[in-house]
Amino acid sequence: MKKIIAMTLAAVMCAAALTACGSDAANADVQSTVSETQSASTEGASTEAQETQAASEENASTEAETADGDNVLIVGTNAEFPPFEYVGDDGEPDGFDIALIKAIGEKLGMEVQVENMEFNSLIASIGTKIDAVIAGMTVTEERAAAVDFSDTYYEAVQSVIVPADSDIKAAADLENKTIGVQLDTTGNFIADEIPGATVQAYNKGADAVNDLINGRVDAVIIDTNPAQVFAQQFEGELVALDGADFDFEAEYYAIALPKGSDLVEKVNQAIADLKADGTFDALVAQYIGEVE
Repeated sequence: MKKIIAMTLAAVMCAAALTACGSDAANADVQSTVSETQSASTEGASTEAQETQAASEENASTEAETADGDNVLIVGTNAEFPPFEYVGDDGEPDGFDIALIKAIGEKLGMEVQVENMEFNSLIASIGTKIDAVIAGMTVTEERAAAVDFSDTYYEAVQSVIVPADSDIKAAADLENKTIGVQLDTTGNFIADEIPGATVQAYNKGADAVNDLINGRVDAVIIDTNPAQVFAQQFEGELVALDGADFDFEAEYYAIALPKGSDLVEKVNQAIADLKADGTFDALVAQYIGEVE
């Protein structure tokens, strides 16, 4: 466009030069032609700029729409905590928590993708590798300093798994014993406070139970529902003792989300809706009722 304008101007100027000191009318015609050419140039440049800006805005709008339209919720779990999370027969995470977060996803109109991870890496991965955590995770002040929690959805308590012939019956009996726990769980925190206890921490609760079977630890402290599952798996060899006999306090599970996430309110509403429509109780009966 600039070359055309330049050529036009050159032609006009040549015409002016050829007529030399022509009449005022001729000069007026030349000036009019130049003015019209400049006006066309300005109009063309303006139109081009407007089109470029419109295209830029359209691209930005499309990018924003794509980002906002990303309806995938990536959720971290540790599938070593039956009946809340475990690896199903198809090799994929299953359990009460997994079914619950998928039901929440349906309420939110989001596709849920579950990532199976080490429990002690879950909190640190929120906001980078994953969007949320559901893993039978107890709300604690330390965790709440790093993430926001949903409303609690399950009340639990710790139990103690021991060999069937163990003399461990109460809290004092755990003193000076070797205790197996899953790393960074409530059981781990409790065991650390038992006088004289040697604490063996494992990435998986199942590994702690295996060492209990093999006599490498004297007891395992873990949440009641998993404790019941493990005791059933090794019926006759292991028993799960009531946490009330050890003065364990109730704890509460919740879904962990990034600090300041607007998903907290939405997840809370979804949990409330699932409880109101009976879905939550149906999932409890399906996954947890079997081990009570």
